[in-house]
Amino acid sequence: MPQTPPFSAMFDSSGYNRNLYQSAEDSCGGLYYHDNNLLSGSLEALIQHLVPNVDYYPDRTYIFTFLLSSRLFMHPYELMAKVCHLCVEHQRLSDPNSDKNQIRKIAPKILQLLTEWTETFPYDFRDERMMRNLKDLAHRIASGEETYRKNVQQMIQCLIRKLAALSQYEEVLAKISSTSTDRLTVLKTKPQSIQRDIITVCSDPYTLAQQLTHIELERLNYIGPEEFVQAFVQKDPLDNDKSCYSERKKTRNLEAYVEWFNRLSYLVATEICMPVKKKHRARMIEYFIDVARECFNIGNFNSLMAIISGMNMSPVSRLKKTWAKVKTAKFDVLEHQMDPSSNFYNYRTALRGAAQRSLTAHSSREKIVIPFFSLLIKDIYFLNEGCANRLPNGHVNFEKFWELAKQVSEFMTWKQVECPFERDRKILQHLLTVPVFSEDALYLASYESEGPENHIEKDRWKSLRSSLLGRV
Repeated sequence: MPQTPPFSAMFDSSGYNRNLYQSAEDSCGGLYYHDNNLLSGSLEALIQHLVPNVDYYPDRTYIFTFLLSSRLFMHPYELMAKVCHLCVEHQRLSDPNSDKNQIRKIAPKILQLLTEWTETFPYDFRDERMMRNLKDLAHRIASGEETYRKNVQQMIQCLIRKLAALSQYEEVLAKISSTSTDRLTVLKTKPQSIQRDIITVCSDPYTLAQQLTHIELERLNYIGPEEFVQAFVQKDPLDNDKSCYSERKKTRNLEAYVEWFNRLSYLVATEICMPVKKKHRARMIEYFIDVARECFNIGNFNSLMAIISGMNMSPVSRLKKTWAKVKTAKFDVLEHQMDPSSNFYNYRTALRGAAQRSLTAHSSREKIVIPFFSLLIKDIYFLNEGCANRLPNGHVNFEKFWELAKQVSEFMTWKQVECPFERDRKILQHLLTVPVFSEDALYLASYESEGPENHIEKDRWKSLRSSLLGRV
């Protein structure tokens, strides 16, 4: 089987690999090139351009870009049905009298296309219609050729393994979600069950940063590239099928990752607001500053930003007496790195540095790049909103989709990195399952630690004591 090259090799620094589209105009027409770059085309022509023949195999950048963006116009199963139809009809796979040499030439190419689809967008095949079409076309290719039969078997087994791992991951997430409770509720009912703070569980901030990186990389790894597109799917104006919108919106792994960011922010705020003594709160803040600093050094920008967000929450930032005891110089440096001004210029510079380090890495630790995820989604959202999917002549605006694919393919490289640090189950368990305060409970804990400073805060404190503790 031909090996698919790594994602980093797919797109050059100028956007996409500009010298790949010098093939002759397709016989079906309907594709528009400028300086040998494919800029737009009718949907039908783009589908034709995806399907190999004896003399042609689409470039990998095109395959990835089209499979990623086509779901804005049609269901993956509809595309798969069209691809199967074109392969069978054009290559005469259904004709028992067709030239065996012809089939030998085309079969490996069709098999390679199916392999790239199943490897890069495996979640498409949770749809039974996709799996049926895949098996049917693969069976046609494999009939009569032992080598192809083995390759087909290998491809389908690999796909089934990936889908089984995804189901297992979703079960774990569902279990964590179903057992999560509000910390205040637990404090009222079983206070002894959460007496330990995070420093008791993990006294070393470097180890905690490494365990956070484990969680980040595991969650990143399960996000499918198509989820970025499906998060922004809107109805295609040329599509009359009213039902397609809701079915395509499958973004559960992406959403679970955003929820993890929120949980980590609330966990940080909870751990800081919990201690009764000021010096213990100050120690907790300094601990998290060290954790955040190590996250920055590792290249784990998502945990870094979640920690900074937790420390900047109002219930934490209002603890002036606590902050007065903290050496904040290191925190100021981190805040400067993640400063949102000039569209996060400092962070983007640091991210580019980490990405460059990753490309020339000598160890798996140097390969780690975990972007500030909410900003990545925002960038993709603005790219999607800023350009039309279709041009006035009805053509698909492929120039837009090259740029989209470039951003998503970079993420694909980062999410495939193996975490080099040793796992610590006890720390991971704490990070993922220990109950955290709600926003109201955080404010209450904050006021209990350092009393209200004005009438508004006093009224809020009274109201929270009444509603959360049943006290007046």
